[in-house]
Amino acid sequence: MKERLQKLLAREGLGSRREIEGWIAAGQVKVNGHVAQLGDQAGDGDRVRVRGKPVRLSRHVRPRVIAYHKPQGELTTRQDPEGRPTVFARLPYLHAGRWIAVGRLDASTSGLLLFTTDGALANLLMHPSCGVEREYAARVRGEISAEVLARLQLGVLLDDGPARFETILEAGGGGANRWYHVMLREGRNREVRRLWDSQNVTVSRLIRIRYGSLTLGRWLRPGHWRELEADELRTLYGQAGLDAHGCAPGPHAGRRSIPARTRQRPR
Repeated sequence: MKERLQKLLAREGLGSRREIEGWIAAGQVKVNGHVAQLGDQAGDGDRVRVRGKPVRLSRHVRPRVIAYHKPQGELTTRQDPEGRPTVFARLPYLHAGRWIAVGRLDASTSGLLLFTTDGALANLLMHPSCGVEREYAARVRGEISAEVLARLQLGVLLDDGPARFETILEAGGGGANRWYHVMLREGRNREVRRLWDSQNVTVSRLIRIRYGSLTLGRWLRPGHWRELEADELRTLYGQAGLDAHGCAPGPHAGRRSIPARTRQRPR
């Protein structure tokens, strides 16, 4: 079945539909050797190139989304030239399509990381205009004054522009360490750490505990994943402003026991 190029390429995770429309208008997309025009379609058997690079089109399958508990030390990349562990080595095998990370977590940060086979969903969830909430548990060293917390919520200027935490909640701690739950609505590179750094506060541990409506369950162990339930999928698509028609939970999503819902692919 053929589909409009911008829809097809967005689902492959190459960019938003608007970005891809711009590439098509600029003559940067070819189908079967011919420069594509807005409104052109493509499908199985067509040869598509974007900015000179071939694009492998996946068969149209029902979108899937999984929640993964990323351990510290893993990289959010498909391959690492130095042979360091990557999150993609742990994910379930796909017969069609590919896993696309919804954002990134740096190597030192652990916690909730979403993956989907739907590139359009991934792009919308990551885009600042969608305003999806990201919540982190941050362990910091030392007492933090009310003035510092107020500045972090009011906003500070980072190298790439203004940034702030929308909420900061104390979450206990003892000795030299204190825990805070912080929430923001964008995902710039190392933004949480850089916000704390701007106030000369050292973050000794950082865990993403929520992305939108999805939370990191205590039973989801580091290095394990679970398939989203049907109601979770509908909510997630709604947050992105997309229709969830055609989405279905994966083969393990309907089972309630913990062993059936968590899987770890051997390295």
